[in-house]
Amino acid sequence: MNYIFDVDGTLTPSRGSINSAFEAWLWTFIQSNDVYLATGSDYPKTIEQLGKEICESVKTCFNCSGNSVWKNGKEIRKNDWELDELQRDFLEAKLAESKFHNKTGNHIEERPGMVNFSIVGRNASLEDRFLYRQWDEHKNERATIAKEFNDIFGYEIEVHVAGETGLDIYPKGYDKSQIAEFVKGPTIFFGDKMQPGGNDFPLAQEIMKRTGGRAIQVKDWNDTWERLKTI
Repeated sequence: MNYIFDVDGTLTPSRGSINSAFEAWLWTFIQSNDVYLATGSDYPKTIEQLGKEICESVKTCFNCSGNSVWKNGKEIRKNDWELDELQRDFLEAKLAESKFHNKTGNHIEERPGMVNFSIVGRNASLEDRFLYRQWDEHKNERATIAKEFNDIFGYEIEVHVAGETGLDIYPKGYDKSQIAEFVKGPTIFFGDKMQPGGNDFPLAQEIMKRTGGRAIQVKDWNDTWERLKTI
């Protein structure tokens, strides 16, 4: 059995580090199972969250939604796509239009083969992120921006709600669904954003279609741990 795990909100708190007790348990689990990571973050951030030992021990670490692929601590595949000027102008306009009061900087973060867009910004503190989550729950801002972007650029680019505060943007077909072709055999995928429009949704659908596997939506890392104990 293969196991694929999202990271933010699935193995760790969003943008946070793994719980030490869960880390020790997961390390043991990795030794006797085929484990893959599937995250929108880049590899250095994944090491920061999970530690180098776990990142180098899994079968493959699919970063940037599969656009940067790492194995045994070495990058073996990379997509060099970048935003064009019109797409960047759209995001900057949405940033300027947003009435959210605390914008912290680093709003358009370019990663291999994708971009993460955040109104609150990647420099946000935990308090800033909490305030934006409340704002977004009330205003539905991220889903609105995603729909507008997809309506304009959806013939070539697509956007999904990601993590607690961001949007992931990539060329069509270069979302997490591309990871499924590299994982052969029965597979269980754990993620926290499997609802339509979430960045785990495309891979969840592909896993069930390709392998007849299972996609398990979790509430947080503790929910993941409790479910794994029952398998």
